[in-house]
Amino acid sequence: MIKKISILIGILTFGLQFGQQNKEQLQKQNADLKKQIAQINSELAKTRNESKLSLSYLNNVNQKLALREKVYNNTQKEKRFIEDEIYLRQLEINRQNRELAVLRKNYAQVLVNAYKNKGVQNKVTFILSSKSLGEALRRVQYLKEYSEYQDKKAAEITTAAQELKKSVEQKKKSAAEKEVLLVNQQKDLTTINVERQQKEQLVNEFKKNESKLTAELKQKQAQSKALEGKIRSIIAEEIRIAKAEEENRKKAEAEKIRLAKLAAEREKARIDAENRAKAEALERERKIAEAEAKKAADLAAKRAEEERRRNEDAARNEATAKDEARKLAAKKASDEAALKAKEANDKLIAAKAAESDLEKKKDAEKKAAETKAMTNFGVSTAAGNNFAANKGRIAMPVSGTITHRFGRQQHPVFKSIWEENNGIKIAVSKGTSARAVFPGTVAQVIPSADGTKTVMIKHGDYFTIYSNLKDNTVSKNQQVSAGTVVGTVAEDFDGTYTLDFQIWNGNNAVDPLGWVTY
Repeated sequence: MIKKISILIGILTFGLQFGQQNKEQLQKQNADLKKQIAQINSELAKTRNESKLSLSYLNNVNQKLALREKVYNNTQKEKRFIEDEIYLRQLEINRQNRELAVLRKNYAQVLVNAYKNKGVQNKVTFILSSKSLGEALRRVQYLKEYSEYQDKKAAEITTAAQELKKSVEQKKKSAAEKEVLLVNQQKDLTTINVERQQKEQLVNEFKKNESKLTAELKQKQAQSKALEGKIRSIIAEEIRIAKAEEENRKKAEAEKIRLAKLAAEREKARIDAENRAKAEALERERKIAEAEAKKAADLAAKRAEEERRRNEDAARNEATAKDEARKLAAKKASDEAALKAKEANDKLIAAKAAESDLEKKKDAEKKAAETKAMTNFGVSTAAGNNFAANKGRIAMPVSGTITHRFGRQQHPVFKSIWEENNGIKIAVSKGTSARAVFPGTVAQVIPSADGTKTVMIKHGDYFTIYSNLKDNTVSKNQQVSAGTVVGTVAEDFDGTYTLDFQIWNGNNAVDPLGWVTY
């Protein structure tokens, strides 16, 4: 029984802790979502009078509605956690009520027994009626333990009553939280319904102006198509010029290399002639050193052999003073010969080292002469382009909301219309400046029929394109760095301020979202 109760207590405790953690997590998520909703409301308030029939406005409304629904769903989950918590609290209260009833029943029995044996209460009589001192001591100990037992039972009842009261209060708190949550949930549901109606009204406004908006959209698509043709022509011309320049550069580089090699060969020949006499002199010194070393080595060997024989003769015959003198003379001659052989060998080593140093010096001078010739004739390696190496780390040209993505996209309202986007469109606030995303050279500034400008910047084999600019602050062939302002974003046909941003690799458009950080 005790084991079952312990398991039940463990399950209830775990369930309450787990539910509390999930509830707190949902509350945190909802707080973050409400911040996002507030930010979108702020953006909608800014653009309500300017561009209510814009896709940017509609996207913000859709995003806000999606966030509202997410908040509502989280609230539903939170409500279930609170209901589970109330249920678990009630189970805990039931368990505590049962425990308290058992404790009270047991304590009542203790009191009844004490009343029936009230003679025991006369502690002095009870102790003095003992038959021996040992029994009297045991009765004193019994009375002490009996008193402590009564106090313990009373304390257990008090503690159990307090825990029960705490559980009841926590249940009331959870119930109050549920009431507040239900009120908020109803408010959220009302807000969602209102915003759904607003979205429907907005879509209806789009449909009322369908013919006008469709005509403007098609006109914009035609302008975009014409602009794409110009961009392709400009890129093709840039590629043609780059190829021609590269071909001319290669030819000029080849001629420079040829002339540089001729100059280097002449300088090398001069270095060879200059060092030839030195090399011959060192070779003669080396040969003399080799001969002297050989002669000294032969002499040392001869003297060593003579010394060996003298020693053997002295060992066979009884040594005399004369023999001892000859022996010492032979040893001295052998040592002198060995020393001369060492000196001759050292001289040979020095001669060989000098020859090696001369060869290394000659090679170094030849290499330096070749490098100098290449530099003098302007031979160099072209610096590589690192635009591709920065893929995924390039900054956005503006800060705003992406309303159109790369590729073929269906219009969110007019389902029969499909758009081909060579880049992305970013809705921004009025007066926003577009900035170059990477160092490069302005290839062209293209004026459009509607008065807007397009700036093309070349980054080696890549191009970045900034369209729908009210003005341009850069000019053709200008060198720009990352962050250079290229112009101010213009108002689009639907009343929003939108930048059309593209990235091209040669004559192929690529998805900018694969290159920028956002």
